[in-house]
Amino acid sequence: MTILDSKGRLFGKVSLLDVGASLIILMVLGGIFLYPGTSGSVAQVGTKVRPVEVDVMVRGLSSSNPDQLFNQIQNSGTVNIIIRNQPYGQVKVKSVERLPRSTPVPQPDGSVIALPDPRPELNYTIDMLITLEGEAQMTDTGPVFGNSKVKVGTPIELDGDLYNFNTSTVDVRLLDNPS
Repeated sequence: MTILDSKGRLFGKVSLLDVGASLIILMVLGGIFLYPGTSGSVAQVGTKVRPVEVDVMVRGLSSSNPDQLFNQIQNSGTVNIIIRNQPYGQVKVKSVERLPRSTPVPQPDGSVIALPDPRPELNYTIDMLITLEGEAQMTDTGPVFGNSKVKVGTPIELDGDLYNFNTSTVDVRLLDNPS
């Protein structure tokens, strides 16, 4: 009995192509599970963690009951955040400030003053300044939540039990370590 027959089969039973494909699959699986490489993101290597406060501004958020939404956010304690479509987790809601809706009104003497906006449709919108507090990894280029840098202008999505909306970062403050 020959080792390799005329059709390329070992001992007349197994094709050489099947053996080669099986070896390649085993090597790939071994490479994935036995040598997974480095874990974690590059932002986590050699960094320290510091408390950070992030101010986000909400402008023109529509709601059928803005007062109830404001109270829900203010009393929630924590909120889930998503930065650049990457879920980060929960951060503390430190404070929520309702911003007034005003409109510029020219005066007879040529000056301009801001008065409350009388438009009735604004009864269904809300503007807020929300201060979030959490732990961020510090890198040479600034604080990082999860794998996303947080800087002024970074869009952050707030996700609560009954709301989900986008905000814009207006301030990032590094706090002193309490230890």
